Amino acid sequence: MLESITYLSNIDEKLKAVLDTFGMPAFPRREQGFAAMCHIILEQQVSISSAKATYRKIEDFMGKPTPASVLETANEDFRAMGVSRQKTAYLKDLAEKVASGYLDFSTFPSKQPDQIASELLAVKGVGNWSVEVYLMFCMQHQDILPLGDIAIRHAIREIYGIVDLDGMAELGKQWAPHRTMASFILWHHYLTTRNRKDYL
Repeated sequence: MLESITYLSNIDEKLKAVLDTFGMPAFPRREQGFAAMCHIILEQQVSISSAKATYRKIEDFMGKPTPASVLETANEDFRAMGVSRQKTAYLKDLAEKVASGYLDFSTFPSKQPDQIASELLAVKGVGNWSVEVYLMFCMQHQDILPLGDIAIRHAIREIYGIVDLDGMAELGKQWAPHRTMASFILWHHYLTTRNRKDYL
């Protein structure tokens, strides 16, 4: 982490200014596996606090989610816990793919990010953002810039004045191979300037 901070501070004075102004960002870590991916699915297009509350309800109902417990839970029970019909379908498709052996989270540490992405994208409702969050927070991959994240795009607009995705991607190239740390700094700017503490 220190290596990434030093590298980025040396090559990008605007990221250095964020660090000088707001201090070090958080470095969130999550466990790997099925339950973590369930949590990420719940986080799609809702606030982090809302997703956490829903996940706690699921844990209260079934304990730590497993493929078997998700498949055994009725859709109506998921609705009662605040899970939309659409996300219930996503969770059950994820559970089916793990139960069938198509998806094996235990093999991910030995695979490249593009291989992991290819497998996760086969799950209904899982897109690039969900894959990138899993790679960053669960797998601790160091070179991910999730431009599908609204907060990341807002931060880049505010700090650099770049408004188009192509321009943002081009900016990100200079941060390689430390784009994950750059993302943490961008999230830190976004949340701190809005006096928010919720974090992926």
